Amino acid sequence: MSQRFPSSLPRLLIVGCGDVGMRLLPLLRGRFKVFAVTSQAERRAELRAAGATPVVADLDRPTTLRRLRNLAPWVLHLAPPQAEGEHDRHTRHLVAALGAVKRLVYVSTTGVYGDCGGALVHEARPVAPRNARARRRVDAERILRAWGLASGARVSILRVPGIYADDRLPLRRLEQGTPALRPEDDVYTNHVHADDLARIVLASLWRGRPGRVVHAVDDTRMKMADYFDAVADAFNMARPPRLPRAQLQSVVTPMLLSFMSESRRLDNTRLKRELRVRLRHPDVAATLARMKGARRPEGEIA
Repeated sequence: MSQRFPSSLPRLLIVGCGDVGMRLLPLLRGRFKVFAVTSQAERRAELRAAGATPVVADLDRPTTLRRLRNLAPWVLHLAPPQAEGEHDRHTRHLVAALGAVKRLVYVSTTGVYGDCGGALVHEARPVAPRNARARRRVDAERILRAWGLASGARVSILRVPGIYADDRLPLRRLEQGTPALRPEDDVYTNHVHADDLARIVLASLWRGRPGRVVHAVDDTRMKMADYFDAVADAFNMARPPRLPRAQLQSVVTPMLLSFMSESRRLDNTRLKRELRVRLRHPDVAATLARMKGARRPEGEIA
């Protein structure tokens, strides 16, 4: 049975309703009539049960996006780009389909900065993407800013680091004994809990400034191997072996190696001052201690 909403509720469209989108739905209930785009028809029942009206459409197939036109004046763009190329055709197809929009929040990635040598990074730092994955995100940000200026839509951008939660931890990697970098070669990595990210997206919807970038990141300043060690300690697992970079690059995947080649510490002052977010999980180590005992599949580092 489809869920009924009061007709007075404003309409909101979620594009890319994966893990973070599903965490957002309870926060949106009673505030919006929510439509959620999915390319998988079999997810319709799941989305309805969570309180959203499913819209089956595929960002790779523009003809399926026609039903999005003027569907909702509030939009959360959580969908990643396609897996290849230098440009984000998904975002191009989306903005061509949307029509009139009042407000759009885009979830991007902190990978747009490339390697910063461990420096403290503020949002005004110029982007310097080092791989096609990050260049597609830069392309999406530029498309959305230009579209916002041309259409009058208020566009805000969240740059997001590695997302973690009790079901998004590198447990499989630890079980497999995948090595990490030795301390002198290691890189700073950044984190945000998935539940905090959902709350940050909602705060940006209300308080994000037009064309403004905000780091959606917690307070932790931690190197990558130390993060793996902290997860291992919390779950009584063996810590990963440490290797020099020259040796490690021959035994890890190219994607993991790319993460291990970029070091930065992200400032979250705007998050707290402008979006007025109070993080519920400001420290990774403290949160991992509370998660102890949960054993679930691996998530990803971004």
